[in-house]
Amino acid sequence: MPENWKWRNRQPTVRSGNEPCSAPAMDPARGGAWAHSRAALHRLEKLLRCSRCNIFGLRPVDYTDDEDMKSLLLLPEKNESSSTSHCSVMKTGQRKDGPLVLIGSGLSSEQQKMLSELAVILKAKKCTEFESTVTHVVVPGDEVQSTLKCMLGILNGCWILKFEWVKACLQRKVCEQEEKYEIPEGPQRSRLNREQLLPKLFDGCYFYLGGTFKHHPKDNLIKLVTAGGGQILSRRPKPDSDVTQTINTVAYHARPDSDQRFCTQYIIYENLSNYHPERVRQGKVWMAPSSWFIDCVMSFELLPLDS
Repeated sequence: MPENWKWRNRQPTVRSGNEPCSAPAMDPARGGAWAHSRAALHRLEKLLRCSRCNIFGLRPVDYTDDEDMKSLLLLPEKNESSSTSHCSVMKTGQRKDGPLVLIGSGLSSEQQKMLSELAVILKAKKCTEFESTVTHVVVPGDEVQSTLKCMLGILNGCWILKFEWVKACLQRKVCEQEEKYEIPEGPQRSRLNREQLLPKLFDGCYFYLGGTFKHHPKDNLIKLVTAGGGQILSRRPKPDSDVTQTINTVAYHARPDSDQRFCTQYIIYENLSNYHPERVRQGKVWMAPSSWFIDCVMSFELLPLDS
Protein backbone atom coordinates (compact mmCIF):
# COMPACT_ATOMS: atom_id res chain seq x y z
CA MET A 1 0.00 0.00 0.00
CA PRO A 2 1.43 3.39 -0.93
CA GLU A 3 2.72 5.47 1.92
CA ASN A 4 0.53 8.44 0.99
CA TRP A 5 -2.78 6.55 0.93
CA LYS A 6 -3.92 8.22 4.12
CA TRP A 7 -3.57 11.64 2.54
CA ARG A 8 -5.45 10.57 -0.61
CA ASN A 9 -8.42 9.19 1.36
CA ARG A 10 -8.47 11.92 3.96
CA GLN A 11 -11.86 13.64 4.27
CA PRO A 12 -11.82 17.42 4.42
CA THR A 13 -12.80 18.96 7.71
CA VAL A 14 -15.89 21.11 7.43
CA ARG A 15 -17.05 23.38 10.23
CA SER A 16 -20.76 23.50 10.90
CA GLY A 17 -20.65 27.19 11.73
CA ASN A 18 -21.71 26.56 15.32
CA GLU A 19 -18.33 25.46 16.56
CA PRO A 20 -16.28 27.98 18.53
CA CYS A 21 -13.37 29.07 16.44
CA SER A 22 -10.55 31.26 17.68
CA ALA A 23 -9.80 34.14 15.37
CA PRO A 24 -6.74 35.90 16.78
CA ALA A 25 -6.66 38.49 14.02
CA MET A 26 -10.20 39.59 14.92
CA ASP A 27 -9.87 39.32 18.69
CA PRO A 28 -9.77 42.82 20.23
CA ALA A 29 -8.21 41.48 23.40
CA ARG A 30 -5.28 40.30 21.33
CA GLY A 31 -4.87 43.58 19.50
CA GLY A 32 -6.19 42.19 16.22
CA ALA A 33 -7.92 43.77 13.28
CA TRP A 34 -10.96 44.95 15.24
CA ALA A 35 -8.75 46.69 17.76
CA HIS A 36 -6.91 48.46 14.95
CA SER A 37 -10.23 49.42 13.34
CA ARG A 38 -11.52 50.93 16.56
CA ALA A 39 -8.29 52.88 16.98
CA ALA A 40 -8.56 54.16 13.40
CA LEU A 41 -12.19 55.21 13.95
CA HIS A 42 -11.22 56.98 17.16
CA ARG A 43 -8.51 58.92 15.32
CA LEU A 44 -10.93 59.74 12.51
CA GLU A 45 -13.46 61.09 15.01
CA LYS A 46 -10.80 63.34 16.55
CA LEU A 47 -9.74 64.58 13.12
CA LEU A 48 -13.30 65.34 12.05
CA ARG A 49 -14.00 67.29 15.22
CA CYS A 50 -10.79 69.22 14.80
CA SER A 51 -11.34 72.96 14.60
CA ARG A 52 -8.21 73.54 12.51
CA CYS A 53 -8.34 74.35 8.83
CA ASN A 54 -6.98 72.41 5.90
CA ILE A 55 -4.72 73.91 3.25
CA PHE A 56 -7.72 75.73 1.77
CA GLY A 57 -8.75 77.31 5.09
CA LEU A 58 -11.78 75.04 5.55
CA ARG A 59 -12.78 72.98 8.58
CA PRO A 60 -14.47 69.54 8.45
CA VAL A 61 -17.80 71.17 9.38
CA ASP A 62 -17.56 73.42 6.31
CA TYR A 63 -17.92 70.40 4.03
CA THR A 64 -21.41 69.34 5.10
CA ASP A 65 -24.88 70.84 4.64
CA ASP A 66 -26.53 68.36 6.99
CA GLU A 67 -27.54 70.08 10.24
CA ASP A 68 -27.26 66.90 12.33
CA MET A 69 -23.75 66.30 11.03
CA LYS A 70 -22.82 69.92 11.72
CA SER A 71 -24.02 69.68 15.32
CA LEU A 72 -21.97 66.53 15.76
CA LEU A 73 -18.82 68.05 14.29
CA LEU A 74 -19.23 71.18 16.40
CA LEU A 75 -19.13 69.26 19.66
CA PRO A 76 -16.21 70.45 21.82
CA GLU A 77 -12.96 68.61 21.37
CA LYS A 78 -11.77 66.47 24.23
CA ASN A 79 -8.48 67.73 25.56
CA GLU A 80 -6.77 64.39 25.67
CA SER A 81 -3.12 63.75 26.14
CA SER A 82 -1.41 60.55 25.26
CA SER A 83 -1.38 58.25 28.25
CA THR A 84 0.15 55.35 26.42
CA SER A 85 3.87 54.98 26.76
CA HIS A 86 5.89 53.33 24.03
CA CYS A 87 7.60 51.14 26.60
CA SER A 88 4.87 50.69 29.19
CA VAL A 89 4.10 47.09 28.34
CA MET A 90 7.50 45.88 27.25
CA LYS A 91 10.79 45.37 29.01
CA THR A 92 12.93 45.25 25.89
CA GLY A 93 13.34 47.61 22.98
CA GLN A 94 10.41 46.23 21.00
CA ARG A 95 7.43 48.58 20.81
CA LYS A 96 4.01 48.12 19.28
CA ASP A 97 5.02 50.21 16.31
CA GLY A 98 8.64 49.16 16.04
CA PRO A 99 11.93 49.04 17.93
CA LEU A 100 13.37 51.75 20.13
CA VAL A 101 15.99 53.91 18.44
CA LEU A 102 17.91 56.21 20.80
CA ILE A 103 20.11 59.24 20.21
CA GLY A 104 21.75 61.70 22.56
CA SER A 105 21.98 65.45 22.00
CA GLY A 106 24.49 67.58 23.87
CA LEU A 107 25.45 64.74 26.23
CA SER A 108 28.83 64.41 27.93
CA SER A 109 31.04 61.41 27.18
CA GLU A 110 29.96 59.79 30.45
CA GLN A 111 26.30 60.31 29.63
CA GLN A 112 26.82 58.87 26.14
CA LYS A 113 28.39 55.81 27.74
CA MET A 114 25.38 55.35 30.01
CA LEU A 115 23.03 55.74 27.03
CA SER A 116 24.96 52.99 25.22
CA GLU A 117 24.57 50.73 28.27
CA LEU A 118 20.84 51.36 28.24
CA ALA A 119 20.61 50.51 24.54
CA VAL A 120 22.14 47.11 25.31
CA ILE A 121 19.74 46.45 28.20
CA LEU A 122 16.66 47.48 26.20
CA LYS A 123 17.90 45.78 23.03
CA ALA A 124 17.51 49.12 21.30
CA LYS A 125 19.52 50.78 18.55
CA LYS A 126 21.67 53.80 19.38
CA CYS A 127 22.45 56.31 16.62
CA THR A 128 25.24 58.83 16.34
CA GLU A 129 23.46 60.84 13.61
CA PHE A 130 19.76 61.57 13.40
CA GLU A 131 17.73 59.36 11.09
CA SER A 132 14.02 58.96 10.41
CA THR A 133 13.71 55.87 12.63
CA VAL A 134 14.80 57.67 15.83
CA THR A 135 12.14 57.39 18.54
CA HIS A 136 13.84 58.90 21.62
CA VAL A 137 16.14 61.95 21.87
CA VAL A 138 17.87 62.34 25.23
CA VAL A 139 19.10 65.76 26.38
CA PRO A 140 21.29 66.49 29.42
CA GLY A 141 19.03 68.90 31.31
CA ASP A 142 15.45 70.03 31.75
CA GLU A 143 15.26 72.31 28.72
CA VAL A 144 15.01 71.73 25.01
CA GLN A 145 18.18 72.38 23.00
CA SER A 146 18.65 74.17 19.69
CA THR A 147 20.96 71.44 18.37
CA LEU A 148 20.17 69.94 14.98
CA LYS A 149 19.51 66.50 16.49
CA CYS A 150 17.08 67.85 19.06
CA MET A 151 15.22 70.05 16.58
CA LEU A 152 14.92 67.20 14.07
CA GLY A 153 13.58 65.07 16.92
CA ILE A 154 10.93 67.68 17.68
CA LEU A 155 9.85 68.03 14.05
CA ASN A 156 9.59 64.24 13.73
CA GLY A 157 7.46 63.87 16.87
CA CYS A 158 10.05 61.91 18.86
CA TRP A 159 10.15 61.63 22.62
CA ILE A 160 12.44 64.43 23.87
CA LEU A 161 13.54 63.21 27.30
CA LYS A 162 15.60 64.41 30.23
CA PHE A 163 18.68 62.35 31.02
CA GLU A 164 16.97 61.33 34.28
CA TRP A 165 15.00 58.87 32.16
CA VAL A 166 18.22 57.03 31.29
CA LYS A 167 19.21 56.84 34.95
CA ALA A 168 15.79 55.52 35.96
CA CYS A 169 15.85 52.86 33.24
CA LEU A 170 19.35 51.72 34.20
CA GLN A 171 18.39 51.50 37.84
CA ARG A 172 15.37 49.27 37.22
CA LYS A 173 16.71 47.51 34.10
CA VAL A 174 13.45 48.20 32.25
CA CYS A 175 12.09 50.90 29.97
CA GLU A 176 10.44 53.44 32.22
CA GLN A 177 7.36 55.31 31.06
CA GLU A 178 8.44 58.45 29.25
CA GLU A 179 5.74 60.97 30.25
CA LYS A 180 7.37 61.74 33.59
CA TYR A 181 10.66 62.67 31.90
CA GLU A 182 9.38 64.39 28.75
CA ILE A 183 10.42 67.98 28.03
CA PRO A 184 7.12 69.92 28.11
CA GLU A 185 5.56 72.41 25.69
CA GLY A 186 7.06 72.23 22.17
CA PRO A 187 8.36 68.63 22.24
CA GLN A 188 5.15 67.37 23.82
CA ARG A 189 2.98 69.26 21.34
CA SER A 190 4.94 67.76 18.48
CA ARG A 191 4.67 64.20 19.79
CA LEU A 192 0.91 64.49 20.30
CA ASN A 193 0.61 66.06 16.84
CA ARG A 194 2.30 62.99 15.34
CA GLU A 195 0.21 60.53 17.36
CA GLN A 196 -2.97 62.27 16.20
CA LEU A 197 -1.78 61.98 12.57
CA LEU A 198 -1.98 65.75 12.05
CA PRO A 199 0.10 67.61 9.44
CA LYS A 200 3.67 68.60 10.20
CA LEU A 201 4.57 72.03 11.54
CA PHE A 202 5.41 73.71 8.22
CA ASP A 203 2.70 72.02 6.18
CA GLY A 204 1.57 74.47 3.49
CA CYS A 205 4.61 76.74 3.94
CA TYR A 206 7.37 77.63 1.46
CA PHE A 207 10.74 79.11 2.41
CA TYR A 208 13.33 81.09 0.50
CA LEU A 209 16.67 81.31 2.32
CA GLY A 210 18.37 84.57 1.41
CA GLY A 211 21.93 85.66 2.18
CA THR A 212 24.47 83.81 4.30
CA PHE A 213 23.76 81.84 7.46
CA LYS A 214 26.40 81.32 10.14
CA HIS A 215 24.62 80.67 13.44
CA HIS A 216 22.55 77.87 11.89
CA PRO A 217 24.13 76.78 8.58
CA LYS A 218 21.95 76.88 5.49
CA ASP A 219 22.18 73.11 5.02
CA ASN A 220 20.79 72.60 8.53
CA LEU A 221 17.93 75.00 7.87
CA ILE A 222 17.05 73.09 4.71
CA LYS A 223 16.97 69.84 6.70
CA LEU A 224 14.66 71.45 9.26
CA VAL A 225 12.31 72.82 6.60
CA THR A 226 12.09 69.40 4.96
CA ALA A 227 11.60 67.57 8.27
CA GLY A 228 8.84 70.00 9.16
CA GLY A 229 6.91 69.31 5.96
CA GLY A 230 7.83 72.63 4.30
CA GLN A 231 9.15 73.31 0.82
CA ILE A 232 12.32 75.15 -0.26
CA LEU A 233 12.02 77.85 -2.94
CA SER A 234 14.96 78.26 -5.30
CA ARG A 235 13.84 81.77 -6.30
CA ARG A 236 12.80 84.67 -4.13
CA PRO A 237 9.00 85.01 -4.23
CA LYS A 238 7.58 88.24 -5.64
CA PRO A 239 4.92 89.81 -3.39
CA ASP A 240 3.38 91.75 -6.28
CA SER A 241 3.01 88.68 -8.48
CA ASP A 242 -0.56 87.69 -9.31
CA VAL A 243 0.49 84.04 -9.37
CA THR A 244 1.87 84.29 -5.83
CA GLN A 245 -1.09 86.14 -4.34
CA THR A 246 -3.77 83.95 -5.92
CA ILE A 247 -2.49 80.74 -4.26
CA ASN A 248 -5.49 79.57 -2.24
CA THR A 249 -3.77 77.40 0.36
CA VAL A 250 -3.23 78.27 4.03
CA ALA A 251 -0.70 77.26 6.68
CA TYR A 252 -2.25 74.50 8.78
CA HIS A 253 -0.56 75.34 12.09
CA ALA A 254 -0.99 79.11 11.93
CA ARG A 255 -3.40 80.58 14.45
CA PRO A 256 -6.91 80.58 12.96
CA ASP A 257 -7.60 84.18 13.98
CA SER A 258 -4.37 85.53 12.48
CA ASP A 259 -3.68 86.93 9.03
CA GLN A 260 -0.57 84.75 9.17
CA ARG A 261 -2.65 81.72 8.23
CA PHE A 262 -2.83 83.13 4.70
CA CYS A 263 0.93 83.61 4.51
CA THR A 264 2.47 80.59 2.82
CA GLN A 265 5.80 81.98 1.54
CA TYR A 266 8.55 83.19 3.84
CA ILE A 267 11.79 84.94 2.97
CA ILE A 268 14.21 83.87 5.71
CA TYR A 269 17.38 85.83 6.48
CA GLU A 270 19.88 85.77 9.35
CA ASN A 271 19.52 88.90 11.42
CA LEU A 272 23.10 88.51 12.69
CA SER A 273 24.60 88.70 9.20
CA ASN A 274 25.27 91.71 6.98
CA TYR A 275 22.39 90.74 4.71
CA HIS A 276 19.48 93.08 5.49
CA PRO A 277 16.92 92.85 2.68
CA GLU A 278 14.04 95.21 2.23
CA ARG A 279 11.30 94.32 4.67
CA VAL A 280 8.37 92.50 3.09
CA ARG A 281 4.96 91.77 4.61
CA GLN A 282 2.45 91.62 1.82
CA GLY A 283 -0.32 89.08 1.45
CA LYS A 284 1.12 85.64 0.92
CA VAL A 285 4.78 86.72 1.26
CA TRP A 286 6.35 87.67 4.59
CA MET A 287 9.92 88.23 5.65
CA ALA A 288 11.25 86.66 8.85
CA PRO A 289 14.63 86.26 10.61
CA SER A 290 16.10 82.81 11.03
CA SER A 291 15.80 83.24 14.81
CA TRP A 292 12.00 83.27 14.37
CA PHE A 293 12.20 80.07 12.35
CA ILE A 294 14.26 78.34 15.07
CA ASP A 295 11.86 79.53 17.78
CA CYS A 296 8.98 78.06 15.80
CA VAL A 297 10.72 74.69 15.70
CA MET A 298 11.55 74.73 19.42
CA SER A 299 8.01 75.62 20.45
CA PHE A 300 6.33 73.64 17.64
CA GLU A 301 4.19 76.63 16.74
CA LEU A 302 3.98 79.11 13.90
CA LEU A 303 4.74 82.06 16.13
CA PRO A 304 3.38 85.56 15.40
CA LEU A 305 5.64 87.94 13.51
CA ASP A 306 5.95 91.58 14.51
CA SER A 307 4.49 94.03 12.03
